[in-house]
Amino acid sequence: MSTTTLTPEELARVNAELGKDAVGLVRWALSLGQASIVTTNFRPFEAVILHLVSQVRPDVPVVWMDNGYNTEATYRFADEVTRQLQLNLQIYLPRRSRAHREAVEGATPALDDPRHAAFTEEVKLEPFSRALRETQPRVWFTALRATDTAVRAQMEPVSLNPDGLIKVAPLLHWSSKDLYDYCEKHGLPNNFDYVDPTKGEDNRECGLHIAH
Repeated sequence: MSTTTLTPEELARVNAELGKDAVGLVRWALSLGQASIVTTNFRPFEAVILHLVSQVRPDVPVVWMDNGYNTEATYRFADEVTRQLQLNLQIYLPRRSRAHREAVEGATPALDDPRHAAFTEEVKLEPFSRALRETQPRVWFTALRATDTAVRAQMEPVSLNPDGLIKVAPLLHWSSKDLYDYCEKHGLPNNFDYVDPTKGEDNRECGLHIAH
């Protein structure tokens, strides 16, 4: 099945029938037989989406845009989850290291600094564009939640991007308690020591899900 056959009517049907059934949504998306990826930043509760997808298809590429600014706890968490779930982790780094960037341009620019957009492009958006070129997915699993930002509150669990990519957000309607309970039930690790220098604020979009 190609993405061009996923009509607005089919999207509406899938969202109505499976929009609040995370396991069912993952199984449906993978049953399309298309190249798939799941993106992660190893923020709190990321083990949930990684477990959901890897339990159905263990070899799905897990794409991580490691911006180089993660906490030590986040790096340890990434290793722990990858090892526990035997993830097919594929790490995409900026073309310059953090040390190189800071030596030339200084510390991370503030949100109101005109240079912040270029910083986000360098450490997150360009690596993701590179990941898309190399993995060539037609299905993209993401851990987006409606409570994250105003933009995400308007999303559907399954949407079709302008570039034809099917974006699947199985956890869109989950609460933090839902995620916590899932981690407890399946013995999954968690990480709360997380920062995203491209967002700065929890309810601010980083640009990735606006650009794609």
